[in-house]
Amino acid sequence: MRRTNDRSQQYDPEPRWPILIATLAVVALHAALPDELTIGSRWLFPSIVLTLLIPSVVAHRAGRYRLNTILGFAVCGVLTLRMIISLGLLIAALPTQKETPQRLLLSAACLWITNILVFALWYWRMDAGGPHQRAKRAGHANATFLFPQMTMSTEALREAGQQDWSPKFVDYLFLAFNTNTALSPTDTPVLSRWGKALMMSQSLLSLLIIALLAARAVNIL
Repeated sequence: MRRTNDRSQQYDPEPRWPILIATLAVVALHAALPDELTIGSRWLFPSIVLTLLIPSVVAHRAGRYRLNTILGFAVCGVLTLRMIISLGLLIAALPTQKETPQRLLLSAACLWITNILVFALWYWRMDAGGPHQRAKRAGHANATFLFPQMTMSTEALREAGQQDWSPKFVDYLFLAFNTNTALSPTDTPVLSRWGKALMMSQSLLSLLIIALLAARAVNIL
């Protein structure tokens, strides 16, 4: 059997367990929200996510990367929609003052962490054509985010032990965390319009959670 050097025919080397953990963490955070911030059965959202996530993992293992990408975007879409619905329900519940300050703080914290994880998944999924396309190319071409390593010389990368650097999920998680806390890019500039749109959306949601929800809960303690 002839061997091939085409990386597109090889198993994607980037580990996927961080993505699985992040997705399952979003499901767990949803379970921690009060009943007032859920729609329908509590099992509906986890069931939908797992129904999409399991075939996505199987498709990736089987080398069906196009199907894996489609299912991955579907998972991100479901997670995002559920987060926005929960945030909307929480904002709508504020004038009624039925929620205790402690429950408001818990809900705000869950949604704030969810916001980080969801947008980290989006950044990882979309940057430079997605994880499979990034694995097929040397370097980090057609990037949406200008990571600090991309501005370093070859000698500097070699001295830092980063000569084979390429972004992994933790890099996108760090980017999403900084955006959630600083409400703006920090050490990683954004190059594409869709990336700027995503970061503006994340900053807006984080601002709503922090300013409207957490501040209200603290004021009535």
